[in-house]
Amino acid sequence: MSDHPNDTARDRRTRGLEIMKRVYGRDQAGDGPGDFFGMTVEHLFAEVWSRDTLSMRDRRMLLLGLLVGQGMDDAVGLQLDAALRTGDLTPDELREVVVFLTHYAGWPRGAKLNSQVEDLIARVMEP
Repeated sequence: MSDHPNDTARDRRTRGLEIMKRVYGRDQAGDGPGDFFGMTVEHLFAEVWSRDTLSMRDRRMLLLGLLVGQGMDDAVGLQLDAALRTGDLTPDELREVVVFLTHYAGWPRGAKLNSQVEDLIARVMEP
């Protein structure tokens, strides 16, 4: 059930684009064409990411765990970058995520995640 039952399609699109920007810390490809982009913005971001029970940070951590567990390295990199740039996770917290997830996702995936985190921190935090 929607937390916004009286929304118009335009309201959902606007809210979805705003939340998508908060999630990724920057504008994505603008207002993309096609049904897939529309469903992503109007449902995933406007309805799911906007719910009040979990914070953005909570959702980001859940998503990171899922992506690491599935070995989806490109999506992991995108989420790590967004987590650091939006302030959802600090460098120390990202490193702790590596330690924790390595024990559940396995050492090879943990090693890849560690490389991604350290490369990101070096690129973003160290001039």
